[in-house]
Amino acid sequence: MSSRDEILQKITANKPASTRMPETIRYTTVYEDKLKQFTDTMAAIGGTAIRVQSYEQIIAVLEEKFGGISNKATTLPELAGWADFSLQIEDPHLLESVQVTVIRGHFGVAENAAVWVTEELLSHRALPFITQYLAIVIPEDSLVTNMHDAFEKIGKNSAGWGAFIAGPSKTADIEQSLVIGAHGPRGATVFLKS
Repeated sequence: MSSRDEILQKITANKPASTRMPETIRYTTVYEDKLKQFTDTMAAIGGTAIRVQSYEQIIAVLEEKFGGISNKATTLPELAGWADFSLQIEDPHLLESVQVTVIRGHFGVAENAAVWVTEELLSHRALPFITQYLAIVIPEDSLVTNMHDAFEKIGKNSAGWGAFIAGPSKTADIEQSLVIGAHGPRGATVFLKS
């Protein structure tokens, strides 16, 4: 018998007994105000959540925060006049100079301020991660309570790619120091549009 066969035989002989899978676990979370929870959590993770009623308000906030910055991009046709960087490019490496990006998200999660984004909303998957400052626009009434609700809402979504994005990029693995923007955006804003 070869050493390989001997090892496999020992593994088979020592295999643990089968156990039943646990029943579905479902956490029920209740927030008196999902919007407040989302906004507070977003602030706690280093981002900003802002309620707006119109795209004009979004532009006003963007101009106040990023007025002097060039290379501004958006996937929203309603904000096309604000942007000065065209996303009609083939090579995503050209996105490296984008300073501010505004994209649309499907919905937000109150418990962790994550926003669900899929490739159908983006021109390039790299866009929300390569920009220096990211803003995401979601409908205010799209907020769900927790990740269980989020996964139910996604269901068997046919999108090929999707990601939950929560706040700016953060890491604390280098000498236990928190670094913002190490692997992605240095700042994140979510516009909750009514």
